[in-house]
Amino acid sequence: MTRVLVVWCPDWPMTAVGVDASAAGAVVERGQVAACTAAARAEGVRRGQRLRDAQRRCPELVVRERDRDAEGRLFEAVAGAVAELTPRVEVVRPGLCALSARGPARFYGGEEALRVLVQDTVVEAGYDCGAGVADGLFAAELAARAGQGGVVVPEGGAAAFLAPYPLSVLDRPELADLLRRLGVKTLGDFAALPSGHVAGRFGADGALAHRLARGEEPRPLAPVRAPADLSVRAAFDPPAEQAERVVFGAKRLAAELHEGLAAGGLACVRLEVAAGFADGRVLRRLWRHDGLSALAVAERVRWQLSAWQPQGAEAEQVWGGVTWLELVPDQLVPDEGRQEALWGRTTVTDRIARAADRVQALLGHRGITRPVLVGGRGPGEQVVRVPVGDLAPADPPGGPWPGGVGAPAPAVVPVSPPDAELLDASGGAVVVSARCEVSAPPAVLAVRGRAAAVTGWTGPWPADERWWDPGRARRRARFQVTTDDGAAYLLAVEGGRWHVEAVYD
Repeated sequence: MTRVLVVWCPDWPMTAVGVDASAAGAVVERGQVAACTAAARAEGVRRGQRLRDAQRRCPELVVRERDRDAEGRLFEAVAGAVAELTPRVEVVRPGLCALSARGPARFYGGEEALRVLVQDTVVEAGYDCGAGVADGLFAAELAARAGQGGVVVPEGGAAAFLAPYPLSVLDRPELADLLRRLGVKTLGDFAALPSGHVAGRFGADGALAHRLARGEEPRPLAPVRAPADLSVRAAFDPPAEQAERVVFGAKRLAAELHEGLAAGGLACVRLEVAAGFADGRVLRRLWRHDGLSALAVAERVRWQLSAWQPQGAEAEQVWGGVTWLELVPDQLVPDEGRQEALWGRTTVTDRIARAADRVQALLGHRGITRPVLVGGRGPGEQVVRVPVGDLAPADPPGGPWPGGVGAPAPAVVPVSPPDAELLDASGGAVVVSARCEVSAPPAVLAVRGRAAAVTGWTGPWPADERWWDPGRARRRARFQVTTDDGAAYLLAVEGGRWHVEAVYD
């Protein structure tokens, strides 16, 4: 097993958008809470909640839209501070970086001394963090989150350290829900199951999660020696003084790298990006790869270059100019492959791809997105926006989805559903009982202060979601309503409050 030191910056999306850690704040992505501060968690706000639910629990919640580009650019300062102590720092994701602990621990006088030194260095750079050391990346990340700033897990003790943790730390909600219903509640319970039975019952992803729960590497050690040097390199003459030029070069190099890997039946799980500057300095950084597209690789190159911009200079200027850029696959594994579609076009044309590349270089990785159908009950849950070049979510759009809205689909789904009032003929609020019985036929609908008479309605369609998990359970009912002004709405009632979930054209 590899001894790994992990540096974890808590609530990093909040730090990237400038929300004070002492305030009750949250960042939102696609209408759901992506991260929140400790003060917000104390009020009942949790990651994955709908914004409306979070604001109901914490009315003073400070809300910001998530900025993934800012997260990556700002975290380069943390990775740079750690790199001053040891050069080979791997950025797993913005907010989390890792390094091999054996060599630096011998140099700095032990693993605990190294952990404290790295933590103090990041704190002196102006960022709160925890640092932990353990066998493997998964255990080291949890060690960084433990205690008052991280702990050192003894060598060979990862399984015992992980055993009390809940299944939610695996970040596989469906697998965790299924295991809990089978009576498996902790990582220790999961690790005690026979490996062969786990693989046969839960498939490849379940087997990988089982290895993590046992404190092992996510995949068996299978070192692969490349048949030839697969690194790619580009020179800039004259030196590139704008980041955009380097980013365009990175996209081309990433495409060449992926072609070379595919030809050899290999996949890259860690990528080294090296940039040489006109003054002779070289900036190297390791990035967790795991299937990043050429656009995502280029975006990480932009983040890496952001650390070398001079104070007060233009945002896109690279200090001294970049003379060369090199992408080196640092860890190779056999490519397990993927099944392509038999019918229809599966790729965009080169002309469309080049246009998308240029716009994304100007606006950021999420500057161009495409709608993708996924599973869900409500219309806002059935479509997600995926950056062009990224893999689509694996959730199938099929069902069954009890309580889902049938065809035809509504035309408009508001980002922030407006409140509504649904009244009966006597002016009282329409109420839906626990047995989904309507108190009285709807007569008037008021949305944003404008009232209209109800000319037709149908429902309710109840949706009782995750009833087995009190912390994530949701119970709501939907109605379709038409009014005398020619409008048609999809209404939802949850917790006794009505809101407009979608509008029909």
